[in-house]
Amino acid sequence: MKVAAIDGFTRVLGAPRGWTPETSGECGALPIRDGLNGDVYCMTSAWEPTPEDIAAIVGGAKIYLRVLGTVHPPVSVFVEGLD
Repeated sequence: MKVAAIDGFTRVLGAPRGWTPETSGECGALPIRDGLNGDVYCMTSAWEPTPEDIAAIVGGAKIYLRVLGTVHPPVSVFVEGLD
């Protein structure tokens, strides 16, 4: 998956404080759109599957979400923009 531009982005996140690229890998810029989901603040980012990702998904591969740390926040994964 590749980070994609997101319409109406409000800020760009970088590596968190204390991130060590030598041991944790690169952490690139992530454009996000701040908003509300009901009455809860949220941040939305956009991701674009590569042709290889698409082929794997069509072939039955799963989509995984990885959260770093030991506490799992509420998350959602969805498709947007297909009218």
